[in-house]
Amino acid sequence: MSGVQLEGIVKAYGAVQVVHGIDLEVQEKEFVVLVGPSGCGKSTTLRMIAGLEEISDGDLTIDGRHVNRVAPKDRDVAMVFQNYALYPHLNVADNIAFGLRIRKESKDAIASSVEEVGEILGLTPYLERRPADLSGGQRQRVAMGRAIVRRPKVFLFDEPLSNLDAKLRTQMRAEIKRLHKRLGVTSIYVTHDQIEAMTLADRIVVMHDGHIEQIGTPMELFLNPANTFVAGFLGSPPMNMISAQVVAGDAGPVAEFGGQRIQLQQIPSLQNGVGRPVTLGIRPEFVSVADQSDPAKVRLEVDLVETLGSEALIHASLMGDPFVIRTDTVGQMHVLDGISGFTIQPHLVKVFDAETGQTLPGQVLEQ
Repeated sequence: MSGVQLEGIVKAYGAVQVVHGIDLEVQEKEFVVLVGPSGCGKSTTLRMIAGLEEISDGDLTIDGRHVNRVAPKDRDVAMVFQNYALYPHLNVADNIAFGLRIRKESKDAIASSVEEVGEILGLTPYLERRPADLSGGQRQRVAMGRAIVRRPKVFLFDEPLSNLDAKLRTQMRAEIKRLHKRLGVTSIYVTHDQIEAMTLADRIVVMHDGHIEQIGTPMELFLNPANTFVAGFLGSPPMNMISAQVVAGDAGPVAEFGGQRIQLQQIPSLQNGVGRPVTLGIRPEFVSVADQSDPAKVRLEVDLVETLGSEALIHASLMGDPFVIRTDTVGQMHVLDGISGFTIQPHLVKVFDAETGQTLPGQVLEQ
């Protein structure tokens, strides 16, 4: 099995610890994305897997082999970097073939491998060009080609699309996903872009301050975040947060804030929760817009309606804090003109402990 297992992995620079004993198992052929803000430890973790950073403590296993003290070249992994790391004086074919020449493979084997990779990545017309004569997307394809041609057990990607413009990033995301489906190589991908994480990953690992906050499929994390950090990090726009207090209502627990109320779902942790401070999490996609005539609405002050073709983002204020609604525009433009609030079903409201930020137990939203 060409999986990767991290057990209690620690990275420290002197007295400063930047990765705090993380545990992660990546299955064979799985595409796992490490995501989090700058400085959270995701790239350091990737570099420890590659052997470019020494592991301070813990155990790293690749394909069933303990590799803590194994040199990078002997780990059978291939890494694609943010800055492409191409040799400017070599043409595309020679850049792709460089690793094979170091391994002293035969000329015929190298030529055959370069031809195959060039065809897979659409680089055949550019094999004689040098990196300076290529676009950013083409250079990134060459960098991926150099990794693919080695046929490693594991691919490692360190923010490979961050230097590309928005259109090219979208194209390359699709290209990377297609390649993974075709090659089936275990892949670990680092990014700070949650859209990349959501669109590429079989599973996402959300990191923060050197810790793993949550691991799960993109939809598991989107629908059932473990805490307010994950809830606010994943999603575009991110989840809206409201500070509230639990009060008793005729139909069960209710969240009260600024003289307004939202009905909450019946969960065991709220049965005796009257007076408990909580944080409500509401996805912009899960609310229904309401106009002046709806008596059940939560009132908002609308600042801006941003029309994006088939959908719109409604930027509003609730108790002085930003609140965003994502909604369809088709057949609803007359509603958007008169919006003054929103309604939401109780089971779509996530309730977090106000002090710890952790999701209260018993809330599971199915896909």
